[in-house]
Amino acid sequence: MFRNQYDTDVTTWSPAGRLFQVEYAMEAVKQGSAAIGLRSKTHVVLASVNKSNSELSSHQKKIFKIDNHIGVAIAGLTADGRVLSKYLRSECINYSFTYESPLAVGRLVVQLADKAQVCTQRSWKRPYGVGLLVAGLDESGAHLYYNCPSGNYFEYQAFAIGSRSQSAKTYLERKFESFANSSREDLIKDALFAIKETLQGEKLTSSICTVAVVGLEEDFHILDQKTIQEFIELLEIREEMPVQEEAGQDGGAAMQEDRSPEVPPPAPMDTGDL
Repeated sequence: MFRNQYDTDVTTWSPAGRLFQVEYAMEAVKQGSAAIGLRSKTHVVLASVNKSNSELSSHQKKIFKIDNHIGVAIAGLTADGRVLSKYLRSECINYSFTYESPLAVGRLVVQLADKAQVCTQRSWKRPYGVGLLVAGLDESGAHLYYNCPSGNYFEYQAFAIGSRSQSAKTYLERKFESFANSSREDLIKDALFAIKETLQGEKLTSSICTVAVVGLEEDFHILDQKTIQEFIELLEIREEMPVQEEAGQDGGAAMQEDRSPEVPPPAPMDTGDL
């Protein structure tokens, strides 16, 4: 994007009613590594793509534990994501210390949205260039929220953010109606398949993705690479099965065609009476 006279600070509105610095922050989210979240009635799964800038560097962490019942996945500027994750942890600790009970997910999301929105009102601040998928479980059930740099927040059954996330959204929109009654294992498989859609042909391995789960009687935790690789292998088997079944049906039809009885030639006519 080119600079213009309306993007010198965040409180300058363009004649079209746009805040360019807020749009720049939202563009940073679109260019970050993909992050995906989906939930059922009892569990929420977060997944992210781990991409390093070069072969000599390690990848940056994209999924953070906030509390035993809450975690976040980020897309955009990782530095801003770490700052907001630290803020969320402090809010959960303070609330737990004061009221001796876990903080509700919806209330935490509202506080995060208010903090992000303040940065769109002060000329000496800039918007946080990061989007957060907040997954949690409280007394009202499982929740998945998306917090935008503009200060808006939305609750979703499933959502994807980051680079090439549209492919994952297409898959999630096609399958989201079944997520409510899905098991923990099925949610993880669907999350991995959605991550695979964002890779655009690149092979999915446990080294380039991170998966985290929170659910009933299961605190928020990140799955180890061995477990993720086992799910990836199951996913590959599931993808190969329809192809094999289709090939088997074609082969059976061919065998039936080969075994069809040959039509006998017509009997010669008796010309003795002509």
